[in-house]
Amino acid sequence: MGTAEVDSYHKSIIISSHIITYGNAATAQLTEQIRDEIETMWNEAKGTVLIDDERMQVAFKITAECNPAISELEVLQNVSPLNNYFRIEEFVQGSISFVDGLGCNSGYFLLENLYKGSTTAAHEYGHTLGLDHPQNMDIRGQGLPGIMYPRGTLVDAQYQYDPSISAGQKGGTMHPMYRKVKEEDIQALRLHKLQFDGRKATLGEFTNIYHWNHTEGDPEPLLLPPLLG
Repeated sequence: MGTAEVDSYHKSIIISSHIITYGNAATAQLTEQIRDEIETMWNEAKGTVLIDDERMQVAFKITAECNPAISELEVLQNVSPLNNYFRIEEFVQGSISFVDGLGCNSGYFLLENLYKGSTTAAHEYGHTLGLDHPQNMDIRGQGLPGIMYPRGTLVDAQYQYDPSISAGQKGGTMHPMYRKVKEEDIQALRLHKLQFDGRKATLGEFTNIYHWNHTEGDPEPLLLPPLLG
């Protein structure tokens, strides 16, 4: 979730979001790594959009804070479209990071998914802006995968976990570190369709879900949404 603001002077649209992390594995260093990955990758695309017959540069401004002591009430009462809340833990039911829907502002990150260069944070951020996984998960012959392709996607051998493995076998699917934000990902945001109030508009909706810590061995594991990393 975030805001879009038109800067007519610089002919740009600024997408702003604020990442708030909590949980036992959340640290200031990891939070900054997440912030930097999202901002860097989404700006690397150097995307543009046509607004009222004027070509605008799309730029992303991401801020972040680590707040392990945040309360459920604070999350539930949030009214800022900038804020996105992510719990980070060493264990997650389902063993994969997830967010709470398309165009949401909350989710749960698995620590092992967040190594430097993993692209997990940038991928999940795309979901918070409303982007889904592509329907076609066999993109062999199409080069680098876009940021919204999920694990399990079939790609050219050099983008697999192990280039020597046959496509579709263990190790023969996309390694997430090869995902890139592309111009088509920026276009998929459909910024030209936003309802601007003056110069500003909102991307996404409030979910404001505070996630409690998943416990290994729970007798009734939580049912996770389909928007996995």
